[in-house]
Amino acid sequence: MSLGANGSTVFIVDDDAGIRHSFEMLFRATGQSVESFATAEAFLEAYDPTRLGCLVIDVHMPGMSGLDLQDLFLAKNVRIPMIIMTGQGDVAMAVAAVKKGAIDFLIKPFEEQVLLQRVEQALKADVQRRQEQARQAAFQARLDRLTPRERQVLDLLLAGKGNKEIALDLGLSRKTVDIHRAHIMMKFGVESLLEIAQMKSTNPL
Repeated sequence: MSLGANGSTVFIVDDDAGIRHSFEMLFRATGQSVESFATAEAFLEAYDPTRLGCLVIDVHMPGMSGLDLQDLFLAKNVRIPMIIMTGQGDVAMAVAAVKKGAIDFLIKPFEEQVLLQRVEQALKADVQRRQEQARQAAFQARLDRLTPRERQVLDLLLAGKGNKEIALDLGLSRKTVDIHRAHIMMKFGVESLLEIAQMKSTNPL
């Protein structure tokens, strides 16, 4: 994936106007959409979590710091990939930021190519996360279409039981289980139980 290829935006937050301008030029030269802000508060006011992108943010700024914003997003389950940078960081600070999910912690000055690589990594991570969320939502929507009894039958099917055994377990006729199984396949839009099992492997029930 090349920068700018998927409609994502790189959000730059740094109180140094020179750095913001430099990064804007760098990313626009790659065809990447970029927006910059002088404070974390200004970014928060403008940010829409539904937008694809990543955040490149400085640690030390007036008001809310980059690490404060990372903590706020963690508390609110906002999962935009973050690259944190600073001119006066330390190892403990860097380790803490990465443990909390930051893509990287960069010490200024750093090579432009390093930042471009980290941003590409972050944008890929955002796309993958959103694709996974979409798969999980689609799987859950199929589950929600099942009746309670169909859900029971599905759980037993996925546990490896056959229709006859399920009928005995649930006190149903074999024909009734066959009908429930057919309805499950129809509601999932699949032709085999294997397809549902494959969905389950990446979307735990």
